[in-house]
Amino acid sequence: MMGSFVSKALLLAFGYALPAYECFKTVDKTKPEIDRLIFWCQYWIVVAFLTVVERLGDTFISWLPLYSEAKLAFFVYLWYPKTQGSVHLYNSFIRPYLVKHEKEINDSLLELRVKAMDILGFVWHKALIYIQKGFAAILHHVPSEATPQPNTHQVPMDNKQGSS
Repeated sequence: MMGSFVSKALLLAFGYALPAYECFKTVDKTKPEIDRLIFWCQYWIVVAFLTVVERLGDTFISWLPLYSEAKLAFFVYLWYPKTQGSVHLYNSFIRPYLVKHEKEINDSLLELRVKAMDILGFVWHKALIYIQKGFAAILHHVPSEATPQPNTHQVPMDNKQGSS
């Protein structure tokens, strides 16, 4: 358990924080090197792709012994200057797949956006109705509370004088 915690902490440091900082240094230069920008873009594309695949298959692979350690080593392989594994994975697998399926992906994303906007419109409409009903109930309730009610427990003035 402690090994898994250490591996996950190292993965955060060497798989995300260090590459993000290196990417920042590249982008923040007055005149960024295009090769470094391309490398870091490829790295983050590969990491995003692997994250999606991992989330889908996490139940089947995360129980394997030394999984966290292997994942850490793989992430280092992706950015390590001598191996630059992200360039190989991007050019050999991810880019060809995306180029081949770009139209279908774009169409699916467009359809997803339309459906999301429909759902958002429906939820927004329902929220407005709910707010209007709540506001109307408050307005209906407020005047009835603000109108003074006669006090039925008040003793008449004539009885007060006679009882003294």
